[in-house]
Amino acid sequence: MGNTGARRSDQAAEHIVLGGSTVALKRSTLPRPSAFKAAFFAIAFCLIAYMVVVIVGLVLYPPLPALIASLTSPEILFAIRLSLITSVISTTLCAVTAVPIAYSLARFSFPGRKIANTIFDIPLALPPLVAGVALLIFYGPSKFGQTLAAMGLDIIYTPAGIIIAQFFVNLPYMVRVTRSAFETINPRYEYVARTLGCTEWGTFHQVTLPLARNGIAAGLAITWSKSIGEFGAVLMLAGATQMKTETLPIALFLNMSTGDLDLAIAASVILIVISIASLTIFERFSGGRGVF
Repeated sequence: MGNTGARRSDQAAEHIVLGGSTVALKRSTLPRPSAFKAAFFAIAFCLIAYMVVVIVGLVLYPPLPALIASLTSPEILFAIRLSLITSVISTTLCAVTAVPIAYSLARFSFPGRKIANTIFDIPLALPPLVAGVALLIFYGPSKFGQTLAAMGLDIIYTPAGIIIAQFFVNLPYMVRVTRSAFETINPRYEYVARTLGCTEWGTFHQVTLPLARNGIAAGLAITWSKSIGEFGAVLMLAGATQMKTETLPIALFLNMSTGDLDLAIAASVILIVISIASLTIFERFSGGRGVF
């Protein structure tokens, strides 16, 4: 009797009364993942766990008092200040130049458009050290570099070289993200604005830029992050002079070279925090669009 009553109770729980009529409900059971899905999930989980453990292990390696002392040391504070100043300037230059370039590539048809697009993508595939050597030759022994030197404009081994190296290497990222933002905007909005009397400049300023603001913000975030983390091109053009051209990556390199692990880890922790924050902002404003 007990078992029969339990079965009837289970059966009753599978029905619900709606509008005076009884509707049967099927018990929902979660399907078991197939072996194919389980294998892929296992690989993804293992790799994610591996990356988290490696990064967290770096942050937690030094004792907290030693980490705080290193973060507040004069050398690291100088590196933070120089990195912020140079990255903000180079990112601003990237934004000012990338917006018209990206809009031209997204909207205009002109001879050599594909070639221009390829040229702007070259620094993405070029090793930063090679880009740094090219910049060193251009601003050094070349005619252009000698002319600048004669005018008293020193680029090599100066903070100005840091800005130029960051700009050259990271401009293509800003162009790509901004171009992707412009390509997602329906051109009909611009056509309608033109038919209502807007000029080309007015349409671009009042219609296109507001619609592309999230993509531009995402490009600014990722470009700024990469500018702060730029090492190879900066090392070649600006050198690695302590307390002069010492950005955070240069500080990491110098302190690892001299065996000061605490200061090197301090610079690494700051770069990790900046990277995570920038990627979060990028994902927030890019809407998950693939741009690379």
